[in-house]
Amino acid sequence: QVQLVESGGGLVQAGGSLRLSCAASGSIFSINGMGWYRQAPGKQRELVAAITSGARANYADSVKGRFTISRDNAKNTVYLQMNSLKPEDTAVYYCNADLQSIVRRSLEVWGQGTLVTVSS
Repeated sequence: QVQLVESGGGLVQAGGSLRLSCAASGSIFSINGMGWYRQAPGKQRELVAAITSGARANYADSVKGRFTISRDNAKNTVYLQMNSLKPEDTAVYYCNADLQSIVRRSLEVWGQGTLVTVSS
């Protein structure tokens, strides 16, 4: 069994910063892409940022220049550094990973979500 555990959400004022972490654990052979998605009330879940196993990153236009995704492959952990936060960044943030289990089964796994609230 594989799980993703997120941390780092909370309440912050506009212009502030937060750092989200997501650690993968369980019967993992390898992790390919990892990413962060978010879902605001009444809206669809959207991709925020993603990173390959080779550290190639891509971002949603709305967060470019403000958010930075990174990963520590030795710790099976992905991070999202969020700077210059805006009220419209308020959402539940979900971690996602494409990985192979130790029996070489391909899996897509989601975290439980962490709430980020940006006050104006």
